[in-house]
Amino acid sequence: MHESPRNIFVRNLANITSVLGVLPLCILFLENGYQYLLPLIVYNNIMDDLDGVLASKLNIKSSFGALLDNVCDAIAHTVFVMVVGMNYAQETGFTYVGGICLASSLVAAVAMIVRVVSRLQPTVVAGIGTPTNELIRHMFFVVLIAQALKAQGLVLDPTPFLIAVFAIHSVSMLVPFKLPYLIRTLTKSATSIALVNVALIVAYFVPYAAIGIGALFFSTYLCSFLAAAINGRGK
Repeated sequence: MHESPRNIFVRNLANITSVLGVLPLCILFLENGYQYLLPLIVYNNIMDDLDGVLASKLNIKSSFGALLDNVCDAIAHTVFVMVVGMNYAQETGFTYVGGICLASSLVAAVAMIVRVVSRLQPTVVAGIGTPTNELIRHMFFVVLIAQALKAQGLVLDPTPFLIAVFAIHSVSMLVPFKLPYLIRTLTKSATSIALVNVALIVAYFVPYAAIGIGALFFSTYLCSFLAAAINGRGK
């Protein structure tokens, strides 16, 4: 007996969501496509969370779906990081600082690929290091806050902050211990996951709120990193 098209669609709904979260990123490679970076990050974050919620609520989790989600994350997050690194290198005229920003973005991209590939091994312990989308959210806030201040006539060069974000995440993504206080890691229910995404949307549309929301994400990340490093392992 053949499976109905409806059942096939429902069974693959989470996988379809994963793929749809990546496809629009091609816009970034169009002329002036960089102006869509921030909404695309928000969109990708929503879709990345939605596929997991759908898989859980519809009871359609699968090994293939988990692998596909990891691959989609690797593609999307690597593209985001490299596009930002190249953009700010160009904006600074490929100066010394701009070159460091580009180089550090490439290092972060490699660290993301290493992390994602390692997650494809069934023997690897899950839940250690920082997820790649944690880096993307931090990068989002740095760029967003810099653009918001620029719109108010205040100049803040985000390049040094981006270098710091790329550098520290290149380490934290690969550390062999858990980081206990990450906001997204602590959110388990569909409602709390939705609230995290609402916070990103609010930050995007209300620039003044971005500073407070971004500070919350950064502070919990740094506390997690320091606590885990002091303890030497996650518990």
